[in-house]
Amino acid sequence: MIGNLGLEALQLPRRRHVGQVGMFVHDEWQGLGAGTALMAAAVELADNWLNLSRLELEVYPDNEAALALYRKFGFEQEGIARQAVFRSRRFTDVIKMARLRA
Repeated sequence: MIGNLGLEALQLPRRRHVGQVGMFVHDEWQGLGAGTALMAAAVELADNWLNLSRLELEVYPDNEAALALYRKFGFEQEGIARQAVFRSRRFTDVIKMARLRA
């Protein structure tokens, strides 16, 4: 497996227009277009099949490649969750991003 992308369409009545995205690309395949292909498929599914008008995701602040990819697809930073995850033996922040369909 070179990567994975999950797209969850929320089922809460007031959030049925929202999808949550999580993805990874194996280190050996990064920078070769796999992330772009996965995100393009997710956005196409969200926009044209699931009628989701908002996509949300979280990303580590030091993952510059992922930040650039998400911005390329229209995601914008909405906030920072302080000490939200335990990573490398310490608590670290995550950036919260979202994309709104025009």
